Amino acid sequence: AEVLELVETSAKAISPDRRAFQVLDIDCGPGNLTFVLAEAGFSVLGLEPYGALIELAREKRRAKRLANLAFSQGNLATAAMRDGAFDQVVNVHTLYSHADPRALLAQAYRVLKPGGHAIFVNHTRPVQALATFRELRAREGLGSALSCLLLWLLPHSLFEASRRRIGPHYWSAETFAANLRATGFTVLEARRTFLNGASLLLWAKKESEA
Repeated sequence: AEVLELVETSAKAISPDRRAFQVLDIDCGPGNLTFVLAEAGFSVLGLEPYGALIELAREKRRAKRLANLAFSQGNLATAAMRDGAFDQVVNVHTLYSHADPRALLAQAYRVLKPGGHAIFVNHTRPVQALATFRELRAREGLGSALSCLLLWLLPHSLFEASRRRIGPHYWSAETFAANLRATGFTVLEARRTFLNGASLLLWAKKESEA
């Protein structure tokens, strides 16, 4: 919901037609967030290097019959994407496990239009699934805790168990913002979010060319 709200805010400043607003979801996994953005009316491309996840996402897309949504297998460093192709880029929970997260930021900046916005979410510390579930259940109730467990905690645990051991690159708020600024972004906002505050969301902008 937080990511969707920020994408909607960005779109209002660029185009009243959501189908004309081009969004790239980098390392989209099975497309959980990608579908949320497409169902809100935006034109979305989900990019994911793992073939099994892309096939799962494509199968769900066929079932939902979303004409404004597409998925592509690959990574941003090698994908044939032209400069300034997207109004919005989104990346959730993969920077910490990327071989070169700063290079990913640079590629995201490259494919973003001048004046476009970016949303990055990165883990600031290891996520303890059971402890997080218990804390959420105590604070927000069993329903919220179960939703988090199914949508985030279990997939995260499976990913951590199977992924290639690179990183992790856990960034503090200061380091995260500094890396975005070094890439060229203007940081608009930073907030704790996701998984009981274990993640940090940064909203940024690629300034228009003079």
